[in-house]
Amino acid sequence: MMRSKPNIAISVGDPAGIGPEITVKALSDPEIWEMCTPVAVGSVSVMRTISEILASSLPVKEVTAPPPGEAEPAVYVIDCGLPLSPVEFGKVSKEAGEASYAYINRAIDLALSGQVKAVVTGPIHKEAINAAGCPHPGHTEIFASRTGTKRYAMMLVHGNLRVSHVSTHVSLRRACDLCKRERVLETITLTASALTDMGIPEPRIAVAGLNPHAGEGGLFGDEEIKEIIPAIEDARAKGLKVEGPVPPDTVFVKARGGQYDAVVAMYHDQGHIAIKVAGFEIDPATGKWASVKGVNMTLGLPIIRTSVDHGTAFGKAGKGTANAESMVEAIKIAAVMAGNRKG
Repeated sequence: MMRSKPNIAISVGDPAGIGPEITVKALSDPEIWEMCTPVAVGSVSVMRTISEILASSLPVKEVTAPPPGEAEPAVYVIDCGLPLSPVEFGKVSKEAGEASYAYINRAIDLALSGQVKAVVTGPIHKEAINAAGCPHPGHTEIFASRTGTKRYAMMLVHGNLRVSHVSTHVSLRRACDLCKRERVLETITLTASALTDMGIPEPRIAVAGLNPHAGEGGLFGDEEIKEIIPAIEDARAKGLKVEGPVPPDTVFVKARGGQYDAVVAMYHDQGHIAIKVAGFEIDPATGKWASVKGVNMTLGLPIIRTSVDHGTAFGKAGKGTANAESMVEAIKIAAVMAGNRKG
């Protein structure tokens, strides 16, 4: 018996950025329509403007609810009804911030009410949402607040390299302080649950060390001995397949080689550098980004949330030249997780 395709909401992000463009481009991928039925949450007028710039063959259709699973490919848009002036692409504004914040909240409403099985988020501009009065610094905190989630983690994905983080947007000094047994175990557990949703029933997880050579038996720091190893032992006691602490300078190479299904990194740059070296490319002729591949996920939420792993790219907005690879992958991963998650 064929499973029904999940509905997925795409919050298009800041209307003055590349979010609307990469959404329209992603929805032109036939494989996405085989995996799910997506609906954009944004401005119908902006999406039509972008569709015209791209000369897209997909019609833009305003809807008030997610379309049925058998719906024909189109840019279905739930408009939040905000009186949005003609968008000036590439410009930070309070109005665009208000719009992007409204799109996020409407998409979350759809997920919490069961109308969609996952939410994919386009890039927002932190200055714009701050000007709009949003009390949160970014997507993760908005989702956590709306869902009442206290314990969550960030995972980045590029191909078979999946990296979750014990800490993220804190100083390196503070990150060392946050490397505690309870938090490391929590991140391992959240990672294992996410991998199951991604179709990996018995995931193999590597835990990176914090210090050079994973501490070298305490010579270069004792966090591994006092905090990380006990957390790994706790995870194994729960039946999880966990190895570590693995020296940070080799663990990501091993993961890319297929030895592990995911790596638990101890702090922001430890994990982000690995993903971005693997997934980002610079055009040597121009010095500009040629390719940006990677997906950001929030683990621990009661709803599935994936996101592009890049910003609003105001310099490219409205020009039709934005790369949609990250959005395509974010939608596909969300579709896989929505199909696998129980309950």
